[in-house]
Amino acid sequence: MAKVNITNNIRTLRFFANEMTQQELSQKTGVSRQTIVAIENGKYFPTLELAFRIAQIFAKPLEEVFTFELLTEPESKKPKK
Repeated sequence: MAKVNITNNIRTLRFFANEMTQQELSQKTGVSRQTIVAIENGKYFPTLELAFRIAQIFAKPLEEVFTFELLTEPESKKPKK
């Protein structure tokens, strides 16, 4: 099964939004600051609803906030049939 890599630009977007703090973003989204930290660090992937909320706060399309990449396994690591 292919692995998924999801990255985000939240920290950069916060900086360009008058240096918005993680706490301010958490209050606007209705989640804890720890959740924002975990999302920024790639340790937690937000629900689709939360991802759209974050994008809306920054007035950006979802694709400018989050990047989705499907990683395929090299041929040598694929199981043989």
